[in-house]
Amino acid sequence: MVRNRWLRTFFQALYYGLGYYLPAADALWGLPGWIRRLLCRPLFRHMGRKVCIERGAGFGGGRQLSIGDHSGLGTRLQCGGEITIGNDVMMGADIVILTSGHRSSDLAIPMRIQGDLPPKPVVIEDDVWIGTRVIILPGVTIHRGAIIAAGAVVSRDVPAYAVVGGVPARVLKYRTASPPS
Repeated sequence: MVRNRWLRTFFQALYYGLGYYLPAADALWGLPGWIRRLLCRPLFRHMGRKVCIERGAGFGGGRQLSIGDHSGLGTRLQCGGEITIGNDVMMGADIVILTSGHRSSDLAIPMRIQGDLPPKPVVIEDDVWIGTRVIILPGVTIHRGAIIAAGAVVSRDVPAYAVVGGVPARVLKYRTASPPS
């Protein structure tokens, strides 16, 4: 991660002005993917080897984003805040990862002026597959080997090797013969 504010701003401007709009990562002999990796490496807290950043992936400044080896940020991903993504994570399109919300508990004060809740980091462990249009809420950990079905809203931690789906997401089955301990 680059600590110089001006250099960060330069790479961020290049990413959101050029890299964000380039074709799919594997088009043109992989050149768009290579350019996006080059522009994002200085922005992220950590970027592993052979990371795939697809077209339209938005991550704010990326300063609190860590992504492991052979993982990807899906097409039109929207995320920000402290997010840790492990190795070999696959993401579909249009995923939203939230790390904070908005206060709404005081009925005497309009919600728009109550402010934000404290941020809660999201952790996605190794070998996870996240389907298209999944929403992951603040503070969630998705454990190793889990599959998140398309369209799910993940509001609580997902056990290892679980297949979850629905709104809110619930365990549909496990990828193993019996739930892991």
